Amino acid sequence: MSDNKKQEKDFTSEVDALLPETASLAEAGKLQEALDKLAALEKQTRNAADLKSTTTLVKTIAEYCYNARDFDLLNSNITILSKKHGQLKSVIQAMVEQAMGWLEDTRKKEGEKQWLQLVETLREVTEGKIFLETPRARVTLLLSQYHEDLYNKSSSSEEKRKSLETGSELLSDLQVETYSSMERREKTEFILEQMRLLIAVARQKDDAAKAEGKDSLAGGDAEWVKARVGGRKVNEGFLKEPENEDLKLKFYDLMIQHALHQSSYLDAAKYYHTVWETPSIKDDVNDKGKAALEHIVYYIVLSPHDNEQSDMLNRIYINPALEKLQLHYNLVKCFVTRELMRWPGIVELYGEFLRATPVFSIEKRWEDLHTRVIEQNVRVVAAYYTRITLSRLTSLLDLDRKQTEETIARLVVGKTIWARIDRPSEIVTFRSQRSAEDVMNDWSSDMQKLLGLVEKTWMGMNAAQAAQSRIKAS
Repeated sequence: MSDNKKQEKDFTSEVDALLPETASLAEAGKLQEALDKLAALEKQTRNAADLKSTTTLVKTIAEYCYNARDFDLLNSNITILSKKHGQLKSVIQAMVEQAMGWLEDTRKKEGEKQWLQLVETLREVTEGKIFLETPRARVTLLLSQYHEDLYNKSSSSEEKRKSLETGSELLSDLQVETYSSMERREKTEFILEQMRLLIAVARQKDDAAKAEGKDSLAGGDAEWVKARVGGRKVNEGFLKEPENEDLKLKFYDLMIQHALHQSSYLDAAKYYHTVWETPSIKDDVNDKGKAALEHIVYYIVLSPHDNEQSDMLNRIYINPALEKLQLHYNLVKCFVTRELMRWPGIVELYGEFLRATPVFSIEKRWEDLHTRVIEQNVRVVAAYYTRITLSRLTSLLDLDRKQTEETIARLVVGKTIWARIDRPSEIVTFRSQRSAEDVMNDWSSDMQKLLGLVEKTWMGMNAAQAAQSRIKAS
């Protein structure tokens, strides 16, 4: 199977003479006789490496079978011709592309049974052939969509599960990111379709495991991981190009679904921020742009505090676009300002509105918001207090003693604050005891700053005196 063999003879005249004769035989119902004549000449052209003539004959054989609606013969000839000794790659490629052009018409006129047989034949012919990797991927996508249609039409839960999993597995077997013959846009579309089906299967497995009361390992964790791996295969720089905006929005929608499943609120906020920065979204200030900005606020305040979260929170706070959303602006202001937020007050001001949104209608996220408010209050207390009694701290945080200790412990482990709890004396300390070396180092640093300031002032005074002396001398 090679195209490197040198052509030994040109069979163009023989092919031109034979085609009218075989066409007459095919029209007269003598299809097998016409195919035998074409196959005999095809063998000669193939052995002589006559690419043009071989391609013409092979495509003619397939066309006669298709026109006669003899799909068993068509599938048989496609398989046999592709396996002929010394068959040229370009010939097989042309035959496969020709057959793929008949798929839509076959499905409409002959039904799905004949269509499926032709699809399976093409998948069998293209299997393991690098030069046919792109046609194989396209045919597999059609087969995957067929199984997804079965999922949508089926009424049985078991059939729905099998159909969706089959469609996902078919696409997941394709490593399209390694295909050099496929264009980047088509390659990205395939990867996004793989991710979409993986997430659909993951949700289906999660729901089944939840209904049966099983743990997460029995759910769709494996599919969620595969979806994240698929996301890493997408070139985000390529998505920034204006003509790929539709792919960009689809990609980040899938990544947001993954992030929310993992409760990675900061990642979700970053994905929404990228979507919001898309020109068509940002310009739509009353619909999509507004919704994206609102979700950025929701998920950034739900994110645990760290340097990245704090930086993003402050950047959103100073963005002029946020001022148009007064309630969201005030919510962000609560987390930016170093003041205590009493949870009952937050519920009174924002509870009714936030609970009506899809984000906070989920109980877990409402509890996470409560946790973020408590953590913010602890950081505020740690900034203003060196020591505080445990009873006073519990009243400030609107928590009981156990919850207060658990919150402080979590923040200490996360290195958000430094704290120690003296249980016998019921005192919480927010400053570590400094060694004599630390005190002396700070004193030394302060003295150096002071001496530097004195020296700078002395030099300024000398310069002023020198200037006055020159003025008097003149």
